[in-house]
Amino acid sequence: MDVAVDIRPDSPTYGNHVAVRLSAENKLQLYVPRGSLHGFAVLSQTAEFFYKCDNHYNKWSEQGIHLASPELNINWLIEEQDIIIAEKDLLLPFFSREAICL
Repeated sequence: MDVAVDIRPDSPTYGNHVAVRLSAENKLQLYVPRGSLHGFAVLSQTAEFFYKCDNHYNKWSEQGIHLASPELNINWLIEEQDIIIAEKDLLLPFFSREAICL
């Protein structure tokens, strides 16, 4: 499950997300434009995940929001008790449309 969230404050779709189930069978891809957050969930036992960026990696630009942000209401297609999440991602803030953009 690949998810993109629009965090461009002047965008008419600010705070909206799109979620696409990607698989070897459907051969879909998701383009995540600049000004969007990106997250994914592996729904199978194994997965290969490839992505391209439009710039060099910059650790200091890493930001995010908590995957369970109520305002976004993202259906990750995984039961809550089965979610495995990195410790650093648990510490991320919840998304708020009223908050200053990341």
